[in-house]
Amino acid sequence: MTSQRLGLLIGSVFGLVFVQVNAGALPTGIGTVCRVVGGLAFLLVLAGLRRVHQPSRSAVGQPTGISFSAGYWVVVAVEVIAIVVGVRLLAGPLKTPDAGVAWVALVVGLHFVALAVVWAQPIFGWLGGSLAVCGVAGLLLAFSDAPKAAVAGVGGVLPGGLLLGFALWAVLRPADPAAAESGPGDAVGVPE
Repeated sequence: MTSQRLGLLIGSVFGLVFVQVNAGALPTGIGTVCRVVGGLAFLLVLAGLRRVHQPSRSAVGQPTGISFSAGYWVVVAVEVIAIVVGVRLLAGPLKTPDAGVAWVALVVGLHFVALAVVWAQPIFGWLGGSLAVCGVAGLLLAFSDAPKAAVAGVGGVLPGGLLLGFALWAVLRPADPAAAESGPGDAVGVPE
C-alpha cells in the first residue's frame, strides 16, 4: 500500500470515528443522519482508494511529496503527548471533560498545519486550519457551559466530516496527468 493510500485510509478512519462517537450527543434524528452520512462517505473513500494514482518518483526512484519520514513521526509524537496531557487536564483540574473532543480536534488540526510544512503541501494547512478552528470553537463552547451536543457537534462531528470530506475529495478528484509529472503536487489529498 502506498503512503498516499495509507494516509487516506488513516484520515478517513479518524474522520469516521469522530463522527460516529460524537454524533451520539446530538439529537437522535440529527445524530442518526450524521452517522449514516459519515458511514457512506467512509465507504466511498474505501471504494475510491482503488483508483488513487501512484505518487510520482524522483530521478533516483524515490517517491516525492508525502512520506512517513522522521519529521512526520516527530509531529505525531508531539500530537499524541499534547492530546493525552490536554485531555487529562480538561477532565481533571479544569473540570470540563466535554471539552476533550474539541481539544483533540485542535491538536489534530495543528498537526496537519505542521505536516503542511514538513511535506511542503499547503493543502494540509487549509485542512489543519479548519480543524483547529473547530477545536477552538468547541473549547469556547465547552468553557461557556454550552450544551454537550453543541460541543460534540462543533468539536467532533464537524471535524470528522472535514476529514472524511477531504479524503473523499482526494480519491474522487480526477487524476491530473500534468500534476503526476510535476512531483509533489500529485500527492495532495493524503490525510494522516
